[in-house]
Amino acid sequence: MSQQGYVATPPYSQPQSGIGLSPPHYGHYGDPSHTASPTGMIKPAGPLGATATGAILPPGPPPPGPHQFGQNGAHAAGHPPQRFSGPPPVNNVASSYAPYQPSAQSSYPNSMSTSSVTQMGSQLSAMQINSYGNSSGMAPPSQGPPGPLSATSFQTPPQPPQPSILQPGSQVLPPPPTTLNGPGASPLPPPMYRPDGLTGPPPSNAQYQSPPLPGQTLGAGYPPQQANSGPQMAGTQLSYPGGFPGGPAQMAGPPQPQKKLDPDSIPSPIQVIENDRASRGGQVYATNTRGQIPPLVTTDCIIQDQGNASPRFIRCTTYCFPCTSDMAKQAQIPLAAVIKPFATIPSNETPLYLVNHGESGPVRCNRCKAYMCPFMQFIEGGRRYQCGFCNCVNDVPPFYFQHLDHVGRRLDHYEKPELSLGSYEYVATLDYCRKNKPPNPPAFIFMIDVSYSNIKNGLVKLICEELKTVLEKLPKEEQEETSAIRVGFITYNKVLHFFNVKSNLAQPQMMVVTDVGEVFVPLLDGFLVNYQESQSVIHNLLDQIPDMFADSNENETVFAPVIQAGMEALKAADCPGKLFIFHSSLPTAEAPGKLKNRDDKKLVNTDKEKILFQPQTNVYDSLAKDCVAHGCSVTLFLFPSQYVDVASLGLVPQLTGGTLYKYSNFQMHLDSQQFLNDLRNDIEKKIGFDAIMRVRTSTGFRATDFFGGILMNNTTDVEMAAIDCDKAVTVEFKHDDKLSEDSGALIQCAVLYTTISGQRRLRIHNLGLNCSSQLADLYKSCETDALMNFFAKSAFKAILHQPLKVIREILVNQTAHMLACYRKNCASPSAASQLILPDSMKVLPVYMNCLLKNCVLLSRPEISTDERAFQRQLVMTMGVADSQLFFYPQLLPIHTLDVKSTTLPAAVRCSESRLSEGGIFLLVNGLHMFLWLGVSSPPELIQGIFNVPSFAHINTDMVSIFFIAFMLTIVKQREQPEMVFRQFLVEDKGLYGGSSYVDFLCCVHKEICQLLN
Repeated sequence: MSQQGYVATPPYSQPQSGIGLSPPHYGHYGDPSHTASPTGMIKPAGPLGATATGAILPPGPPPPGPHQFGQNGAHAAGHPPQRFSGPPPVNNVASSYAPYQPSAQSSYPNSMSTSSVTQMGSQLSAMQINSYGNSSGMAPPSQGPPGPLSATSFQTPPQPPQPSILQPGSQVLPPPPTTLNGPGASPLPPPMYRPDGLTGPPPSNAQYQSPPLPGQTLGAGYPPQQANSGPQMAGTQLSYPGGFPGGPAQMAGPPQPQKKLDPDSIPSPIQVIENDRASRGGQVYATNTRGQIPPLVTTDCIIQDQGNASPRFIRCTTYCFPCTSDMAKQAQIPLAAVIKPFATIPSNETPLYLVNHGESGPVRCNRCKAYMCPFMQFIEGGRRYQCGFCNCVNDVPPFYFQHLDHVGRRLDHYEKPELSLGSYEYVATLDYCRKNKPPNPPAFIFMIDVSYSNIKNGLVKLICEELKTVLEKLPKEEQEETSAIRVGFITYNKVLHFFNVKSNLAQPQMMVVTDVGEVFVPLLDGFLVNYQESQSVIHNLLDQIPDMFADSNENETVFAPVIQAGMEALKAADCPGKLFIFHSSLPTAEAPGKLKNRDDKKLVNTDKEKILFQPQTNVYDSLAKDCVAHGCSVTLFLFPSQYVDVASLGLVPQLTGGTLYKYSNFQMHLDSQQFLNDLRNDIEKKIGFDAIMRVRTSTGFRATDFFGGILMNNTTDVEMAAIDCDKAVTVEFKHDDKLSEDSGALIQCAVLYTTISGQRRLRIHNLGLNCSSQLADLYKSCETDALMNFFAKSAFKAILHQPLKVIREILVNQTAHMLACYRKNCASPSAASQLILPDSMKVLPVYMNCLLKNCVLLSRPEISTDERAFQRQLVMTMGVADSQLFFYPQLLPIHTLDVKSTTLPAAVRCSESRLSEGGIFLLVNGLHMFLWLGVSSPPELIQGIFNVPSFAHINTDMVSIFFIAFMLTIVKQREQPEMVFRQFLVEDKGLYGGSSYVDFLCCVHKEICQLLN
């Protein structure tokens, strides 16, 4: 069938009554015109209407996530979040740090020190895990040989993707939900525990055959296909009852009883991840080809920069852009890039080169100001060059001239990073500095809430003790002996206390500022000091603070004046910096930014629900703008015991490139290790200050929308008070003209920033993408993990302005539109009852369902408003690895661990059907970490891990195995806390609403059928 795009038929052009889809919003939610459902729009069938709700994340302590973040924030410097497997990988795509060195001895007490169980304990403790805050994070298992392929798998070595078609009779999807059978008619019986747990093939009638290779004869269940389907693209096909061309289902005779859909027959995220690891893991990925698709973010490989930026820095939703905007509108695939400019580079890859052109500064195009890069074409014997972005012809500055060789390439091509590499840095000249003078090194200010409850529960003492340790580890340039960062200290309740810790003082001096309405800095000299020089005075202060406020009964606090004071101090010192604020309650004292408790559950599931995600007062918005203007980043450690209005308190950290860590109901014996870990990681990680990012593109398209911890005062400059190795900015592109297949689509991201030693630099990342006028090429080049990062951020941004019901509908509509366009234009003709998914998007439905069931998009009163606001903020700055793990957690069968091997067991699908009574499973999503124990768990394993005789002896309240950095929640099968754990089994029906994967697939299929009819 032909491949040209089809004319906009009614379902795609305007809403038709009864079609159940709003007009294509193209991924945009912000347009106020869409705030109400368009006329003629019907609520999508199935679980996606107003009542759609989904799994919530508990407010409790998080587990480690496989990606880079801990409960609250990104990863610790120096600890690559290893994807949970195997020996430390050669390197890790998602990782940002050097390997974490676990303590030598096993984390668990064990009397049987020599037993294999002990080894298992130490293996578990040696897992490389990283965390996002009190919602801990664990490193994604990205390395290690793939486990046995499940029955769903396409066998390796990979064959050219062919449609995988289900055998008639063995499994069929239930009819799509209708108004009669209801959205939630579950096609599956209540989940039963399979006696064999998760290993082994499913029952024989569910065997899933891999598709025949070209030339093989087709089995009984395969519809006839041409041996090479030419321009058509293969995709995964799932059959519904009644549509097997030429198959036995159409034979006469009594109707066959309809069988349930076997979950093993629908695309498995685990299989997709394992297949990619099997074919691309451990290999060198060279970036020398425009538009090539990198290994998945879950696959560990070595990246070699040969002219395009590493996928560690930039990942795209598709690596082939459509040539025209009409084609883009037809497919509705968002064109976006997820950019993580400071991503950590593993030790076995080359660090970025630093280019210094002295006072001349970087060579730039005169018209569009793009920086010299591999996309510039030298002409006229090397005297001029043509810009790859705007095509302007520029003179080469005399100092930069070099002759060309016989193919028109400069003789020094391979000696200059900016001509041969995708990523590199420039030393910036004074023209790039504020007030045209070199910046001062940044400062860190520690601000501690010393209200009554924080003193009484020991939190203040804990913070003061820990600061003595972490101050020894302030970040420094590799060649430097000591850190150039200066430090300062403030404590506060209703008033602010500044401390003079000048090195020549015998005792620190305190100055109190009571006028919190107009905060000023009472001292300059002695407030920000070099830690090494003032170490004894600082230690003296940290010892005194807990006693100084021991008799205070003050429980009211301020918040906005605290940030104001820190910013004013940095401004007075004329340097950028970061505030570390340790806070625990709603700021109710009379002062700017005072908040009241507005946690109103009556707003949930109404059009006013969006108010819960907006700040209560505009004080915080204007404060954030001032902070960014002065290079002041804010990181907030929150210890709430009740509602604290995270939507308001978290705004400044989000907009200034800081991180929010939340430890709900903080308990010293359970949560202190997690908190200390997060604090250490946050202080040590790679960071740039006072940053401005600009994304330039070649002609034909441009960056139109930006999502992340950023502030924008115009349409092009992305301003960040700071940006660290875990923060990503997602950028959406739109056409403003046609693109050509020959020149492709070029992107250059430039970040101007100040280093920790006070040097002004430019970090440049370049990436070339292909362009095509064939829709099939666009679908072939998609990356589902990056698409989901975009959809999550665009939906979470839209929450501030639109009803959640509308946002959920848009997500379902767009999923159906993308797949319907593929079906109509790229797939081989087949029965309408078959759901055909592009090979690159076969797990899009399961991931989209995970997003719809996330607590942020679920309108349910059971879920804490603060937890929803917290998770919303967390996702807005995530990179692709973090969002992939967050929405589809990792579930590891620990009981199958081979104690003699260094690799972890392969993950299993997130569904209750994969659990077994005799098993022990670890579940991680980067924010939370659970250890689920089946009622028949092997006693020797229980003893090895918990040092108690059996399952019955485990007291889940008392036990918290501290897993290298994460709070681990112990869950026993059939006990109450299992409810919280079940919310993370994302393929099942949600605890608070939200459909199962199978139901959602039926719903999407129904939407696709309506669009195609």
